[in-house]
Amino acid sequence: MTAFRHPDTHPWNETAHTALNNAFASLAPAHVTGRLLDVGCGLKPYGAMFAPYVTEHVGVDHPDSPHSAAHVDVSATAYDIPLPDATFDTVLLSEVLEHLEEPEAALRECFRLLKPGGKILLSAPMVWTLHEEPRDFYRFTPHGLRHLLHSAGFSVIEVVPLGGQWLTLGLMFGYAVGQTPLRRWPRVVSATQLASQRLGAWLNERNYCPWLSHGHVAVAQRRV
Repeated sequence: MTAFRHPDTHPWNETAHTALNNAFASLAPAHVTGRLLDVGCGLKPYGAMFAPYVTEHVGVDHPDSPHSAAHVDVSATAYDIPLPDATFDTVLLSEVLEHLEEPEAALRECFRLLKPGGKILLSAPMVWTLHEEPRDFYRFTPHGLRHLLHSAGFSVIEVVPLGGQWLTLGLMFGYAVGQTPLRRWPRVVSATQLASQRLGAWLNERNYCPWLSHGHVAVAQRRV
């Protein structure tokens, strides 16, 4: 487990963020380099993690994003980013694809902005609750991610599950508890959420079954 802490970590999603943080931390040394374009950057939560590997971190976010614009360098949609072709070495697209009506179009825009041989690092949910409605459109299997990336012109290097069935069930149980009358007692709900996730993580280590992962991280390379 890394010491990195995502700024949006709450009791109901602690283990999900830990899994994502650890996946990014393990992949960054080999795949994150040079000029980094962070599409849907929000608060740039991975700025400190990726800082040792990049020369510049450019954040792009939608002008109507629910997140603060304090860390946004370019205000634009993921489909039309007003930056020159082939000028970035790495693109980050973390928990963004599900909020896009046309995810393949966004991946093609990332392809345009990457230098030949440049890499994209993305994460997307497969089992998750509705969030940031109404802009919540899709969930993705690993095969769906591979198909989208290939269709957009990328060669897929790796697709990594973020957890197994027990971790996913622990997360979803915690969210479900938050929708019951118990929500009148926030401390009880928070304690239950943490306990269910940590039990799921413990079981995950002993019986890892990624067929029901709550999400995946993918790394792909722009074909020359």
